[in-house]
Formats: sequence, structure tokens, C-alpha cells
Amino acid sequence: MRFSTQLLPSRSGNLGVLQLNNPKALNALTMEMIECMQDVLAQYHESESIKAILIKATEAKRPAFCSGGDVRSIYEDVLAGSQESLYTNFFREEYKVNHAIATWDKPQVSFWNGIVMGGGAGISIHGKYRVSTENTLFAMPETAIGFFPDVGSLWWMPRLLMPGMARYLALTGARLRAPDLLYTGLATHYIPSKRLDELEKALVEATNKQETGDMVASVLMAFHEDPPTKPHDSFLAQHKRSIYAAFEKANTVEEIIRCLADLDNDFSKETLKTMESVSPTSLKVTLEGLKRGGNASSIGEALQMEYRISQAFMKESSDFYPGIRSTFVDKGTKPEWSPAKLEDVTDDMVESCFAPLGDNEWEIPSPTSNL
Repeated sequence: MRFSTQLLPSRSGNLGVLQLNNPKALNALTMEMIECMQDVLAQYHESESIKAILIKATEAKRPAFCSGGDVRSIYEDVLAGSQESLYTNFFREEYKVNHAIATWDKPQVSFWNGIVMGGGAGISIHGKYRVSTENTLFAMPETAIGFFPDVGSLWWMPRLLMPGMARYLALTGARLRAPDLLYTGLATHYIPSKRLDELEKALVEATNKQETGDMVASVLMAFHEDPPTKPHDSFLAQHKRSIYAAFEKANTVEEIIRCLADLDNDFSKETLKTMESVSPTSLKVTLEGLKRGGNASSIGEALQMEYRISQAFMKESSDFYPGIRSTFVDKGTKPEWSPAKLEDVTDDMVESCFAPLGDNEWEIPSPTSNL
């Protein structure tokens, strides 16, 4: 088994625990964390005595479950002249973890106590239970860094969300709090952070009982509370009409932009401002990806598509590099997108991101294969 100090596996009774331990980077996923996670998860699922899995995180400088994949390392690796090694393998191995979590049958509980973005969503949202707290901040903000919502997002977004809501979240990277997550169903429970230790002990006790099936559901419901702001009063609930009016029926990004302009309210103006600031290429590829992901026959097929897109976005001329530079290196600067305008992103450019990769293809794992 591969080990990493950035990932702390343990076992409490019949509960398998994974603790993300990269607090300086808000528990962002590194390559070594992903490799260790593969081995630990495989062991947990092969063990008949492990009844459920818990994923949580070490306390960071601000509450964070996982802020995403370690994209800055990919950026620095490319600048150093490495020949495809990290970005080819990082996404390949990360997507294997996403696929395993989505297809294995043991109940997984994730404590979303803080930031949940990108890769953090990928290791949790495919699991059965996602516990939000007063600290939860969820987003898929990839279009702002010249990338796209991956880690299976093009599979789960069209299935867990109505089309208009999926497009809004994917294209804008909107930040969601617990009430929004409960409103959409992305979070399954709300439990104050001060009760998480108590909840973990209760999960251990439940899994120690000689019972079959999912023995954690009743525990989670016993701890579940209504958040201070009710889901039907959440930001998304308040603006659902505008979201559906602009994003539900439009077939192109340009149509969404026109619908937002026609709405001419505070929400549409702010959303329009966001969409005009992110990568035009990312917007068009993401919208097309949501359409194709919605028609995919399996999460494996969707992840294979996402891997193709990821490798297209790693090309030297892509918007990923100015996006990462303005976000993590030259903070506060405006990225120079290329093309800079939506109308200059052609259908052929979008289609090229979905092209098969030949010998470099991401192979869909079989249901019985190990990570």
C-alpha cells in the first residue's frame, strides 16, 4: 500500500475513515494523496468487516473539506518543461477514484465542513451521504481558471439538478451555502460542526452492530437539523425563476447571455458580469459537455469524455495557464483569454476538445477491477 502524510487512513470499529491532511493548501488533492486514496479505498471495499466509509478533513486555516485538485502543481510542472507526466497521470488517476466511489456499494459519508470545490466534490458527491454544516461553501468554479467542471460533474449535474440549475452552477461557479445545497439535494443532511465528533462516534457504534445493509442512514437522520436559513429561503430558491428563465431552454451560451440581458434584474446583471469574466472557451465546452454527459450511458463513459477534455485543456495554447496564473500566481490580475470573445470560439474548436485520444485514452474500469 502507498502511504502519504497528506492522507490519514484509520479504522474505528467497522467504519473506515479517510482524513485529508493537507491543511496548508486547504486540503487540496495532490498526486500522492490520490494514489494513497486508491489503495485505501480498495482495501476498505474488499474488507467484509468494513460496513461504511467516512471522509473528513484536518482543520485548516479556514474551514475546508477539500479546495480541489492541486492544479497549481500541474501548472508549475508544465512551466518546468515536464513532458505531460503530471497532467496526464493526475487526471487519469483522479478519475479512477471518482469512478470507484460512484460504482462501489458501501455507504460513504463525507463531512462537508468548509470549502468543497472541484476535486473535493469528486471524492464526495458520488458517495451516498454529504453532510453540510454552517461552514460549508460549495462551488465548481473551473470556468474562472480556463478549465471545466470535471471529476464526474458532467455526469452528476444533469442527473441531480434540473437542466437550468445545472447550467447555472457549471457555467458561473456560483458559491453555495448549506441551505442552497439542501434545496438542490447536493447535500443530504445539515449538522452543526460542533456535533461532528459526536456523529462520528455514533457512526462507529452503528457499524459495529451485527446488521446488514445501510446502517448509517438512521444515525444521520437522528443528527439532522434544519439550518438557520430554511432551504426554501436560500439564494437559489429566491432566484430560481431567473435561473430557469435564462438557463433552462437556451441551447447556446450566446442565448443564455441574451436571456440574462433581457431579464435586466440585479441577479441577471451580476450573473452576466460573472459570465463575461470567465473563459469563453470554457463556457462553450462546459455547456456542450453537460449535454453529452446527460446522454452518457454510464459514469465511466462520462469520465472518459471528461478525460479527453482535460487533455485538450492542457495544451500550451489553452486558457488553463493564464487562468491559473491570474488566480494563484499573479493574484488579482485579469487573465487574457484566447479567444477573448464568445463569437470567436468556433464549433470546431469545441468539437476538438471531445476527440478520442488513441493510445492515451482513459479506459473505463470494469465493475470488478481494483483501483
